[in-house]
Amino acid sequence: QVQLMESGGGSVKAGGSLKLSCAASGYNYNIYCMAWFRQAPGKEREWIASMYVTSTTISYADSVKGRFTISRDNGQKMLYLQMNSLKPEDTAMYYCARATGNFCYTSARDYKYWGQGTQVTVES
Repeated sequence: QVQLMESGGGSVKAGGSLKLSCAASGYNYNIYCMAWFRQAPGKEREWIASMYVTSTTISYADSVKGRFTISRDNGQKMLYLQMNSLKPEDTAMYYCARATGNFCYTSARDYKYWGQGTQVTVES
């Protein structure tokens, strides 16, 4: 049974930092692309970063490029998102997701498994 569990969310002031973690279990972690998405109230779920097994394939949305860093520990089956220079518009529920295969898509419909989410609130 595939399980993804996020942690590390919280409330910070603008300009601050947070590091999100996602623990994966129930499947061969070293095959699939992993990604972070976020969803703010009243908005669609937004892809923000994805990473294949190796660091050779990393992509970021323009809205977070240069501020967020995605990484993974394949041995520990962990996915991370280091978020720096946070802005109020980064406020959202953040989700980690597993792609259906080894290709890193940017659409939520191409990710079959999701965590329960962790809330990030950035105060101005």
